[in-house]
Amino acid sequence: MANMTSNPTEGCTVELVDDCIYDWKAVILGPSDTPYEGGHFELRLHFPHAYPSQPPAILFRTRVYHCNINHQNICVDILHSAWSPALTVEKILLSIRSLLSDPNPDSPMNCAAAALYKTNREEHDRMAREWTARYAQPVDSTSE
Repeated sequence: MANMTSNPTEGCTVELVDDCIYDWKAVILGPSDTPYEGGHFELRLHFPHAYPSQPPAILFRTRVYHCNINHQNICVDILHSAWSPALTVEKILLSIRSLLSDPNPDSPMNCAAAALYKTNREEHDRMAREWTARYAQPVDSTSE
């Protein structure tokens, strides 16, 4: 947390939830030149007591139209079969951000999005942009 606060990762921010070191909120900015550009995607990270021997549990809190993200769950190998205690939160978040740029439709969580990605990329990207505009806009704290 201290490293990511003092030396922020491009396109990613983190903060503690309720001052609990085991629960973090992260925001990933949608990468440029993707259907997710301009989106602010919130994730929740929960670190088990066995961390870093076990990966954190990560939920995608912002609704997103993506073949590897469905109902808050993310399909990315570094959180499961390819987990290594050497992986930092920064590397995890960059990997998830990279997934927004380069989906893997051959390992889908959202099969409908994966099928559309493979058969009609233009329509897939239109849907992803629409969901980004609808669900992933930053909250304006000055209007409250």
